[in-house]
Amino acid sequence: MTKRPIIGVIGCNKMLEGEPAQTVKSRYIAGIAEFADGIPLIIPSLGRPEDAPAIIAQLDGLLLTGATSNIEPQHFGGVGGRGPRDPHRDTTSLSLIMAAQAAGVPVIGICRGLQEINVALGGTIIDQRDAETRAMDHHAADDADLEGMFGHTHSVDVAPGSLLGEITGERTLAVNSVHYQHIGQLGDGLRVEATAEDGVVEAISSRDGRSIFAVQWHPEWRPAERPHDLAFWRYVGALTRQPQG
Repeated sequence: MTKRPIIGVIGCNKMLEGEPAQTVKSRYIAGIAEFADGIPLIIPSLGRPEDAPAIIAQLDGLLLTGATSNIEPQHFGGVGGRGPRDPHRDTTSLSLIMAAQAAGVPVIGICRGLQEINVALGGTIIDQRDAETRAMDHHAADDADLEGMFGHTHSVDVAPGSLLGEITGERTLAVNSVHYQHIGQLGDGLRVEATAEDGVVEAISSRDGRSIFAVQWHPEWRPAERPHDLAFWRYVGALTRQPQG
């Protein structure tokens, strides 16, 4: 029997019933368990970078989820920045990424997770709300309900010869779009897998094609309804089953 990969899923710090809690939305857990045929293991964001190597040693893969919080700009040489913030998640995710890279453990990113990977590898982040003009909106209106938020979509162009093109078999994809921040300068060792019409980077991978794969959209939102999102999770399962090192 093929071993099911153990995939760590980073938690977020939230207030729950008046006290701090670690939270992960169930759709990320379902993505791993139901569509990647993996075993999800929640990693608390405690802000203890010294724990990262020991955590990674237990895993076959690491999933960095989307979140309502934004990365603090001090991590990429920025100033100001917008909340909400989760500094313990920043510290935890950035240390886990570096530990995973050192150990040869694949890292998968979704939305904030893509941005964390980029920052960990020396890249920068831009907030589209700070721009005087922008070609397109990547987030629904603030008053949109959950259905409206994830119903906000646009097309992306898949890079020729890319990993994303290989696993989806498509040159263009219609993706949901639920973000205000996006990649500015691309991090070291990364390549662009897809871009939006306005040039925003929508997917990245490591140049070696094995250690990093991340998208700016949310493939965990009802993936059975979209073949390319289902293909994302199938690839996560395949990637985390590969021999490490």
